[in-house]
Amino acid sequence: MTSTHGPSTANIADACLRLGVYYSAISSLRPASSRCEFQGKARPVRHYGSVDVFLEAIDQASPGDVLVVDNDGRDDEGCIGDLVTLEAATAGLAAIVIWGRHRDTADLQSIPITLFSQGSSPSGPRRLDPCPSGECEFARIGEVRVGRDDMVIGDADGLVVLPAGSFDDVSALALHIRSVEALQAERMRSGSSLREQLDWQGYAERRRANADFTFRQHLAEIGGAVET
Repeated sequence: MTSTHGPSTANIADACLRLGVYYSAISSLRPASSRCEFQGKARPVRHYGSVDVFLEAIDQASPGDVLVVDNDGRDDEGCIGDLVTLEAATAGLAAIVIWGRHRDTADLQSIPITLFSQGSSPSGPRRLDPCPSGECEFARIGEVRVGRDDMVIGDADGLVVLPAGSFDDVSALALHIRSVEALQAERMRSGSSLREQLDWQGYAERRRANADFTFRQHLAEIGGAVET
């Protein structure tokens, strides 16, 4: 099913598949509060132990951007807490995404910004590594490389990252998928099963006559938006 506020990450992923747009889906990071829906351009930064790199990235960001923090997936420190989170929210950023851990979880609940991470840790950074070259050019989330202006979308299912240049087309199709699914759900609640709407009997007959005929082909012919 879909979000009531716009296309969900599932809608976005489905649209990418239909359009042949490369995307990355990330489910290993989870929201630190009930706020979890966002979309925006990435403002990547690689952390090396000092908070100033976050302030630099926020200073360079535009309202609606997403601060994407590469902390190398570390479990021994929470690299961002309430003050940096509040600074990002005050600057109008849409979200913070951390490949690593956050802290000050209780205080984050009152700050109006979404934060995704691997979880919490009470300890702050105790190191100061050499500053990497181009620390604000890209960030990694596991195997996913996030560059400047990549689009990041998040909700309760996780995160999707895709090239910014493809976002308008993907978003338009995702909204169409959302509307079709919403209509299908409404019809199901009114007594028309999904099997009836998707002409399951017709597909079964075609399948018996041609074992190579797929359900995706059937859905494409009838304009169905969902497979699950």
